[in-house]
Amino acid sequence: MDSRVKILGKNNSCLSQILYELRDETIQRDRLRFRTNLERIGEILAYEISREFAYSPKTVTTPLGELEMQLPEKNPVLVSILRAGVPLHNGLLRMFDHADNGFISAFRQHTSENEFVVKVEYTAIPDVTNRDLILIDPMIATGRSIILSLKEILQAGIPDQIFVAGVVASEEGVEYVLRNMPKARIYVAAVDNELTAKSYIVPGLGDAGDLAFGPK
Repeated sequence: MDSRVKILGKNNSCLSQILYELRDETIQRDRLRFRTNLERIGEILAYEISREFAYSPKTVTTPLGELEMQLPEKNPVLVSILRAGVPLHNGLLRMFDHADNGFISAFRQHTSENEFVVKVEYTAIPDVTNRDLILIDPMIATGRSIILSLKEILQAGIPDQIFVAGVVASEEGVEYVLRNMPKARIYVAAVDNELTAKSYIVPGLGDAGDLAFGPK
């Protein structure tokens, strides 16, 4: 796999249990638990992505003395693709509590049973110039929503770094994102190797938006 892709679930960790519960067709029927598990993965993604930030020293005064510590030089910008991205966004925001935030609606509009175009109808995006941008979407299937959203975001400025944070991606989606946005780095819990004729990830976990918030 390309070095720009970090698959956090490749090694055994507490993430394995969370991802298992997100995929399990019985456990995922509990919407609260599903949303909570997305938030927990968001926290893990935030920790891993934070390793790529620039840091500089700052002195902290404790009750017993002083210590020089390394702190991020700037806060990131978090942008979620609605609606499935909201719980994952909340997890990242819990860790990056000083981040600026944006939201974008990118959705599939089917032209036939197995064909669709991605439409964007709403954007609320802060200036990302010289910032670390984290674009959030739980499922990276074809990658088209990611690229279309990034193109919209880049109209608000050019970031220093671009991170894509997801839960499950397809190999095809990862390749599409990297091919069309070479600067991006992708952080996901898992990469699955198949897409259905309707471009759903297999084995995947189903429709993250419906599982989190109910059928559309």
